[in-house]
Amino acid sequence: MNTNKEAAKEILAAIGGEENISSATHCVTRLRFALHDENKVNKEALEKVDVVKGSFSTNGQFQVVIGQGTVDKVYKELAAQAGITQASKEEVKTAAEKNLNPLQRAVKTLADIFIPILPAIVTAGLLMGINNILTAGGIFGEQSIVEMYPQWADFANIINLIANTAFVFLPGLIGWSAVKRFGGNELLGIVLGLMLVHPDLLNAWGYGAAQEAGEIPYWNLFGMDVAKVGYQGQVLPILFASFVLAKIEIALKKRIPDSFQLLIVAPVALLVTGFIAFIAIGPITFAIGSGITDIFVAIFSNFAALGGLLYGAIYAPLVITGMHHTFLAVDLQLIGSIGGTFLWPILALSNIAQGSAALAMYFILKDEKVKGLSLTSSISAYLGITEPAMFGVNLRYRFPFICAIIGSAIAAVWITVNSVMALSIGVGGIPGIFSIEPGKWLVFAVGMVIAIVVPFVLTYLFAKTRKKDLA
Repeated sequence: MNTNKEAAKEILAAIGGEENISSATHCVTRLRFALHDENKVNKEALEKVDVVKGSFSTNGQFQVVIGQGTVDKVYKELAAQAGITQASKEEVKTAAEKNLNPLQRAVKTLADIFIPILPAIVTAGLLMGINNILTAGGIFGEQSIVEMYPQWADFANIINLIANTAFVFLPGLIGWSAVKRFGGNELLGIVLGLMLVHPDLLNAWGYGAAQEAGEIPYWNLFGMDVAKVGYQGQVLPILFASFVLAKIEIALKKRIPDSFQLLIVAPVALLVTGFIAFIAIGPITFAIGSGITDIFVAIFSNFAALGGLLYGAIYAPLVITGMHHTFLAVDLQLIGSIGGTFLWPILALSNIAQGSAALAMYFILKDEKVKGLSLTSSISAYLGITEPAMFGVNLRYRFPFICAIIGSAIAAVWITVNSVMALSIGVGGIPGIFSIEPGKWLVFAVGMVIAIVVPFVLTYLFAKTRKKDLA
């Protein structure tokens, strides 16, 4: 018996049948539906499907939590039964956006841009963690591994080069994803991004020193002095430039005959966008990005405990709304500007806290399905995937979610007052320690213990008071 085929059939019936589906797609862990009428969903029947770990509605989409690995198999079966074509994966975005307000659309746009490049960023973070283990002192002794064993130095150097590539050429990655999202040619987006970090430009990380020394090179364009500066590690310049490039390309394609498009559209769009980027977009957005960085740095420098408390408490609720994707751009901006981010470590602790609350429910619940889900989803959360734990267990009973937030906030206060920073974005769970600056590993480890123990104990004790309700 094909369990995935049967599960797809049951899910399809529970959401109101194929006639209720406007469009559908899936992500790493969830089926995502744009439904004609969400009131037709039979949530009770849906929750009884073996592979379903929870469901919720957000950002105009009804989402069914399945889990990593299984979700794509169930989607294929469901697509076959409902007659959903591959084109529906793109159509679901448009269908769902009809129900979004302007803020939700802006957040969704950022998510659509940054989620596709996450594998490269996370991989880079993990590799940088390996490099940290090899090159940082104080982990296995006063000397680093490469100092004790010099023959490993070149090995570590190559790992560092591979790891840094995604961050050095970050505008290229964002350019590809952003121009694609805005409807343009993604290959032109890559060229635009790489253009902003061209070796002939002054490296953005050396801009401050060059400015103090009065050594910033300039172009003279139309009587204006334009700084010959690159935008390594910057997010806003390439985002806005990508939008302009896509819109110019779309406008030209509508007005130029097909036979001349290859010779005119791409060269003109890239040339015009390039001039605009260096003359206006780059300097303006660089200043805005620096201002955003300064605000966050000021808050976490002067009010570290408050900043940690608030971000630790709101991160999990932000995940429910999808607004957490907004802070990925801030993390990348901080890494590019100050060499690290104090926000991402809190994300890792929040994920751990959600896993701990779900794990506590394993020792309380009697329902075998939810009990099993509590255990498997807690492991998943410890490894950075929180949706099964949050939507399948913690939000279902509410109090585990709140207990997890309390533990996350306390752990976040601890690491922020101790100035913990991540050198890169990595796996947002227990493996996240490898992305933390080596000198703060012990402090972060204490934060992880807090994020594990506090939610578990609070959830377990509170559950005991409601034992009859949970039986």
